[in-house]
Amino acid sequence: MKPAIIFAFCLITLKLSAQKTYETALIPKDLLPYASAVIRENEVNVEVKDLDNTLIHVKTAITVLNKNGDDVAHMAVFYNKSMSIKYIKGIVYDEFGKQISKFSESTFSDESAAHDFSLFEDTRVKHYIPPVTQYPYTIVYEYEVRSKQSLNFNDWSPNSSPATAVEKSTYIFTCKPDFNIRYKEINLASKVVLSTDKSGLKVYTWQANNLKAFRPEPFSPDKESYLPSVKIAPENFEYEGIKGSFTNWKELGKWEYDKLLQNRQYIPEQTADHIKEITANITDPKLKAKKVYEYMQAKTHYISVQVGIGGYQPFLASDVDKLSYGDCKGLVNYTRALLKLVDIDSYYCVVEAGDRKVSFLKDFASMAQGNHIILCIPFKNDTTWLECTSQKIPFGFLGTFTDDRVVLACTPQGGVLMHTPKYDASTNRQQRRADFTLNPKGELTGDMTTTFKGTQYDDRDYLFEESPTEQNKMIQKVYNINNLTVQKLDIKQDKELQPTTTETVKFTARDFGIDESGKIRFNLNPVDHIGTPPRDVRNRVNDVYINDGYTDEDEITYTLPAGYRSTRTPFNVSINKPFGKYTATLATKDGKLVYKRSLQIIDGTYNKDLYPELIDFYEKVGEADRYGVILTKEN
Repeated sequence: MKPAIIFAFCLITLKLSAQKTYETALIPKDLLPYASAVIRENEVNVEVKDLDNTLIHVKTAITVLNKNGDDVAHMAVFYNKSMSIKYIKGIVYDEFGKQISKFSESTFSDESAAHDFSLFEDTRVKHYIPPVTQYPYTIVYEYEVRSKQSLNFNDWSPNSSPATAVEKSTYIFTCKPDFNIRYKEINLASKVVLSTDKSGLKVYTWQANNLKAFRPEPFSPDKESYLPSVKIAPENFEYEGIKGSFTNWKELGKWEYDKLLQNRQYIPEQTADHIKEITANITDPKLKAKKVYEYMQAKTHYISVQVGIGGYQPFLASDVDKLSYGDCKGLVNYTRALLKLVDIDSYYCVVEAGDRKVSFLKDFASMAQGNHIILCIPFKNDTTWLECTSQKIPFGFLGTFTDDRVVLACTPQGGVLMHTPKYDASTNRQQRRADFTLNPKGELTGDMTTTFKGTQYDDRDYLFEESPTEQNKMIQKVYNINNLTVQKLDIKQDKELQPTTTETVKFTARDFGIDESGKIRFNLNPVDHIGTPPRDVRNRVNDVYINDGYTDEDEITYTLPAGYRSTRTPFNVSINKPFGKYTATLATKDGKLVYKRSLQIIDGTYNKDLYPELIDFYEKVGEADRYGVILTKEN
């Protein structure tokens, strides 16, 4: 054999011997419990070459053990005008580590990542799902993208998916000696390793090994409170040609105010004159602000805009005024400008919006922590918050989308952390009063009035967009009373400073009480139930977390058919726990049954050892809610 051939053969042999094998049998056995997928290795390399040039290289190997793990193997690579994909490639192996197929960027589906409510959004996504139905299998892929900015870096979260174990995950951040970062390590077993490479670049390395799969547990807190992660923010940066620096929230808020918000609040003269005219006779500043807010709601509608710097910078107020639409940034900026015309100052506030309450970290400032903009009016001793993207939400009402969390207010003096209003269990109130009449055939007729306050105010919002016929169909599903016929339904909303929704229903229900041998049987509480008890979880890991508290109160008076009486003795149920209270009573008065029920769920974080008590609470409340009554005819 010629020397050159021998040399080439040795190279091939070395390459093959260095290549990792992905046999499923090599996965450590202690990583398999509760796992539907195992991340064999994951390495993310982020290199900031210049303020406008960041490279992100990702290499991942995932073994999917069963169908439930397919989502973990679903590749999705996002890109836009500021972030380009350099390459994507990968291989799929069977359980023995034998190659099944290869794939590249041309194999991927490519589609818009814009939301349905977006007008301008240049983000697209390439995604790929391995066409494999034989389990287990392993997908190994790598890709590289180039980002023309140095403001935002994705968090490193080595095991953020339930039922996913991790053999090895590594995050490497590389930058020039004069590029400084701040980082926050959360729930990490090992800390960062700092080094310098051969080129003199700074290298930050984080690594996690042998992370077991975690089970989704009902009533768990936000994952960031118990899973490992790292957040990174720059001291100096560039985004869409705009440079800046910050080390704390005050500096970040100042940059946003100076660079993104300044000189964008001009309102055309005709609109300015109209605003002054409609508020001329209002002396109370809060009522004046309410008038301006309702004008904005009537004139505009929400459309998302996420293109370039438009992902952070609002439309000009004059453009929103002309076009009558904008995204959250544009509508907040426009409302600020309108309020300024009548000498009312307000703050442009960044918030992490969503049904889960997520607050900004007080000790770590970063641009990536917010996804929405709301408005704050700092009236003396009466701070007021406004959601500017809804045409129907009441003035001063936020609801569960942005309530009870720390947000960033951008002021001329800099950023200020503030806390949005908390709607507590006693404020979020549903109160129902009903008068029902039963006839000897078990038919029920009744009138029922329910008021909704606090975060329950918008519980019936979805009905307002429907026709009366559809409203009647939907309300039948709400109450789920057999053979229910709605004769009249009326829903009104009072959008004053303490908003209230009032629902009035008049209905009949055939065979509500089952007639058996002269007896009438029925459930005493047909309109309000706590629902399915939470799942029993042994060896619970997380504390018990209740995101939203509320109070439901019901009083139902049953007029019994002549000559009938209840064979059940009056009952009185009372349950009092740290996380909830429940009472239910039944009394007989003047030939009527009077049923009263009160359920209060108290939001907060509770020790995990209380979880069995929570299950017991739900079960006992459910049992009491199913209390049945038997009516017999007197001789």
